[in-house]
Amino acid sequence: MACQNQNAANFLSNGKKIVGVALNYMDVVLARNVPVPKEPLVFLKPTSSYLQEGQPIVLPKVFTKVAYEVELGVVIGKPCKNVSKADAMSYVAGYCLALDLTAQCNLGPARAAGHPWTLGKGFDTSTPVSQFIPIEKVTDPHNLPLWLTVNGDLKQNGCTADLIFKVPDIISYVSKYMTLEANDLILTGTPNGADAFKAGDVIQCGMADLAKLTFQVEAE
Repeated sequence: MACQNQNAANFLSNGKKIVGVALNYMDVVLARNVPVPKEPLVFLKPTSSYLQEGQPIVLPKVFTKVAYEVELGVVIGKPCKNVSKADAMSYVAGYCLALDLTAQCNLGPARAAGHPWTLGKGFDTSTPVSQFIPIEKVTDPHNLPLWLTVNGDLKQNGCTADLIFKVPDIISYVSKYMTLEANDLILTGTPNGADAFKAGDVIQCGMADLAKLTFQVEAE
């Protein structure tokens, strides 16, 4: 039985970290013509990057190219360390719809030079999220359609069935290196189609019939 942490609905205020996974959709690997990762490619984002619907996405002055990435978010329900894939789902409290906004103008050069991704991933308002979705409302987290539009034009249209590393894979892998704590969020990766957006745009995204978000975009 999956854990139901009583504070999970308030993961934005109670979580200590955001764990992201890069290059985790097969259509992205094929589009970029890169090798399939042998292990999850993990990065961290600060919780100060959270943004709720009703607040604008703010593009920092220091960046010239920021891209949208629609994702399934997984909310951890209780502390876990060195958990097996077989037991991993018992540590999930629920889910959310999320955007992992990425400053490609920063991340591309950083990646090429072997430098950290922190600034390009962790800036303020870079993690817009939906309300908490209890685990009992999600029959199968690995069969959820994801979509995103910019000003009404469809830009991303994928499904979590195409995840290279599934939710139990990610939880088990990360927990070998760091303790995942109650209310931590895992961003599982984005399907193909991530691209830049600009101030004045309206971003909408959705996940099955579970969540839909709308954000106005502003310049700093």
